[in-house]
Amino acid sequence: MKRKLIYVFTSLLLGYVLFASYHIYSAASSPPPNNADYIMILGAKVNGRELSLSLRERMITALRYLEDNPSTIAIVSGGQGDDEDISEAEAMSTFLVNNGIDSARIIQENESTSTYENFLYTKNLIDITDKKIVLVSNQFHLYRASLIARRQGYNVYPLGAETPNVVKLQSYGREYVAIIKTWIFDRE
Repeated sequence: MKRKLIYVFTSLLLGYVLFASYHIYSAASSPPPNNADYIMILGAKVNGRELSLSLRERMITALRYLEDNPSTIAIVSGGQGDDEDISEAEAMSTFLVNNGIDSARIIQENESTSTYENFLYTKNLIDITDKKIVLVSNQFHLYRASLIARRQGYNVYPLGAETPNVVKLQSYGREYVAIIKTWIFDRE
């Protein structure tokens, strides 16, 4: 009986990982449209005033899109953690300006502390009705972030940034648990 339970549990866990992996991969590999109204870059850890590796990858991906689509407005979204000298939004805005993006093309949402709040607080800054929004995050995070955004009424198109190898295992492992949390709790 004990072996059967272990077999069933292992089968269910493997099935879930395969199911979630398929959705993560699908979201990260969809090409976004050109000339979206907005590109929304979700925050990640800032080390003092410096971008973490994950956040740097997000910003490089967003910068390329902004350079190719000069009418698109950037939304940088992320608050300030206890161990961060500035908000994630400020660090991202500084990166874009330092790389040639006009500050008039950047909107900062600097209060959020979670993916759910990124979208909730951004709705206070822009009208999302009928707007195409390219959503930038690391590949592992795009499926769940897109799900949260759509539940809040956003019309999002994911654009995946590379996930640095040094955080890949931890990030994907944590994301499998976070997806279940989102399915159950992150609703509007």
